[in-house]
Amino acid sequence: MLGFDSELYLKQQTEQISKRIDKFNNKLYLEFGGKLFDDYHASRVLPGFDVNAKVKLLYKLKDKAEIIFCIYAGDIERNKIRADLGITYDMDVMRLIDNLRSWELDINSVVITRYADQPAANIFREKLERRGVKTYTHTFTKGYPTDVKTIVSDEGYGANPYIETTKPLVVVTAPGPCSGKLATCLSQLYHEYKRNIKAGYAKFETFPIWNLPLKHPVNIAYEAATIDLKDVNMIDPFHLEAYGKTAVNYNRDIEVFPVVKTILSNITGLAPLYESPTDMGVNMAGYSIYNNDVVKEASKQEIIRRYFHALCDYKQGLIDKDTAQRIELIMNELNLTSNDRKVVMPAKIKSEKELVPAMAIMIKDEKIVTGKASNLMNAAASMILNAIKILSDISDEIHLISPIALEPIVRLKQDVLGHKSPILNLEEILIALSLSAAINPTAQLAMTKLVHLRNCEAHSSNILSKADEGVFRRLGINLTCEPEFPTKDLYFV
Repeated sequence: MLGFDSELYLKQQTEQISKRIDKFNNKLYLEFGGKLFDDYHASRVLPGFDVNAKVKLLYKLKDKAEIIFCIYAGDIERNKIRADLGITYDMDVMRLIDNLRSWELDINSVVITRYADQPAANIFREKLERRGVKTYTHTFTKGYPTDVKTIVSDEGYGANPYIETTKPLVVVTAPGPCSGKLATCLSQLYHEYKRNIKAGYAKFETFPIWNLPLKHPVNIAYEAATIDLKDVNMIDPFHLEAYGKTAVNYNRDIEVFPVVKTILSNITGLAPLYESPTDMGVNMAGYSIYNNDVVKEASKQEIIRRYFHALCDYKQGLIDKDTAQRIELIMNELNLTSNDRKVVMPAKIKSEKELVPAMAIMIKDEKIVTGKASNLMNAAASMILNAIKILSDISDEIHLISPIALEPIVRLKQDVLGHKSPILNLEEILIALSLSAAINPTAQLAMTKLVHLRNCEAHSSNILSKADEGVFRRLGINLTCEPEFPTKDLYFV
């Protein structure tokens, strides 16, 4: 079931951005939070949300817009990974530039923020410049955050190079949070006002949704999604004081608002542009929800998914104990348990019964399909084959891929390539299935059902390899795992 009107959202959000451009004399720096493409978090908690709604909005404004990317030099240096895609932030910037160019959007440049001559940042800059992408470096802003006089001076923002822009809307975005988007916008405003260009600033927001209750599951799901950043939703005290109205924002925006408000006033020499952090945001998502019950239930399911992800991250040493405990508190706050996710118990029961790793997936009509590891293939591959068989009305006794064809591949992995565990993973089984489909109409029919697994829910009795995780991601399956490794081996990829 759907609960969100994406077309209405696009219409209202576009109108509000156009109003901000007009308000600031046809020059607006728009800080763009969240994902430009493939915003699956938004589509999961707001069923009906178009995963590419943001880029479609920019496409509508393409004649007015150009885009600046920010990336923190420290994230390049430590190879920070985008968890949802499994690629580094610097690679994601290049991916995003390619994708936006395919939408005929104008890429202005890339800004490497908090730059301190990091070797990896220099290599990244050279890669971009040799491919014709303009790059700039911004160092840490002198005086920030308390010495506003220094910040708004040639020693502060003025020390950064001015980025030449020509269009009314300058979108400032990044591959992830804490990338320096705000500082880049404020630095540009300083330079614009020195040139007597009365530009403005605003934020493109999605979460938290300011006009939903503080404890609405959509907003709590945002906290769960940013658990590693320690984001906490709060009532915006500045909005309440200025207007006597309750609005929801989050701690980082609220904490930094007095500083931003003062800096903006010092740059413009005018009265404050905004009375609250909520004022700064352009966020019409709350007005596009038409089935609140659907949205609430979808958000609860997202929180459970985030719970499993956090426990697995903790098991792998990617987050600390305090972060893992916070996600448990969020679960308790909504009286949720892991068993509220319908695929969890079937996977666990299958594994306990068969004494091997197992998985479960929920397909059409909420039918649960399971799979287990064997001496030929892992549980992920077994489950996917079983699922597409059922979707194709193929008898369980029929082999989509002959075991005789699989055994030589297993021997190749073990005897020639030296794999310690030669059983076939999901990607290898799908490749074998595609070969079988060339001569087997039954396998060809099953292959066509893979697309019907998009947005299905799946759960594994153990942590999956990165290779299998990647295939689930590409198939569009919402995956969770028990925080247990499949073996006692320390080396696991």
